[in-house]
Order: sequence, then structure tokens, then C-alpha cells
Amino acid sequence: MTTKSLPLTPELHAYVVAHGSAPDEVMRDLVEETLAALPAEARMQVAPEQAAFLTFLTRLVGARRAVEVGTFTGLSSLAIARGLAEGGRLTCFDISAEYTDVARRYWARAGVDDRIELRIGPAGDTLRELPYERHLDFAFIDADKVGYPVYWAELVPRMRPGGIVAVDNTLRGGRVLAPSNADDRAVAAFNDEVMADVRVEPVLLPIADGLTLARVR
Repeated sequence: MTTKSLPLTPELHAYVVAHGSAPDEVMRDLVEETLAALPAEARMQVAPEQAAFLTFLTRLVGARRAVEVGTFTGLSSLAIARGLAEGGRLTCFDISAEYTDVARRYWARAGVDDRIELRIGPAGDTLRELPYERHLDFAFIDADKVGYPVYWAELVPRMRPGGIVAVDNTLRGGRVLAPSNADDRAVAAFNDEVMADVRVEPVLLPIADGLTLARVR
């Protein structure tokens, strides 16, 4: 099978970001602060083109009820919150008060803090506090990779028909082809699980480190 996919050089990546919805001052400052304060962990932040895509996708589905698992310093949640429909709410699940304190500052600066609720604790437990009914329009999973099947199991039954679940890092730098550690193996197994799940229509896109989108039937 032939492919039209292009490898992204730094110059081409910059072009992609510049010719989409480029980050505004708030997002740029958040990215820079995360890089400066948490250089070893900054890779956990979504790519700028992903942030733009999350806002676009949230608007596209008309999301009013959204969930994020794995918030870190808040770039993805800021992007999702900006895309919510009038009166929409985003519930964020994370285990770190330290990282999400940064997120809270930028939510407030961007004027979206009134539409975000943060719940601190293991998401495998706190997700179960959500109503067990098909009420969610959009969900984004970007947390510990071994936990992906647990988060998927809790979220899919709570998604409305036509709702979207987005999952980050589903290519693992290409290592899903030959997993080299526990996280790689977990994501490779998770990708197979998603493909076999008859409740969804999935597509895996080569955006950043791989982004799976699943439309719930």
C-alpha cells in the first residue's frame, strides 16, 4: 500500500502550526513556562497543532459535556474549554495538584476557569463518580498509558451516540511496532482493543505522537 504521509522536519512543523490556528499569547506563555519549569516533563504537553485540533474538534461535535483524563499544566484542557458550546462544562481528572496549579492560573487568565471542574485523584476511581448514563459529548485521554484500558472502559459507556473519544500517544514514537517497555506494550495492546470494540468507529491519525479518534455508535 502506498502512502502520502510526510515526515515533519522542524521547518515543516513550524509551517503547519503557523498555517493553522496558531497559539495565542496565553498558550505560548503556558508552553514556555512548562518548558522552563518542568523541562523533563514538558513532553507530556500536547503539541500546538494538537491543541488547535482539540478546539476545532470540540466545536465540530458541539460539545457541552466533556471530560479530560490527564491534565498536566493545562494546555489541552484550555484548548477543549475554548471549543465548548455555550454553557458547556469540562471535567478534568488528574493526580497532581502541583501540575494542575499551573493549569488553574492559565484557565483563569484565558477566562475559561468558570467552565472547568478539576478532580484530583486516581482517575480509575474518580471517573466512576460520573453519572452512568450516555451523557458525554467529548472525552480526551492523555494520562498513564497502562491505565488507558481502565479509562476507556469507564468513558465509552458514558458517551452519547455520536460522541468522540480522543486518545493521545497511540503511536509511541513508532514503538507500537516493536514495543520496548511496559508503556509501549500497554498502548499496543490498547490499540488492538479499540480496533476490536464494536461500540466505536476508530481512526488512528499520525498527528504528533499518534491520536486515536473513536466515534461512539
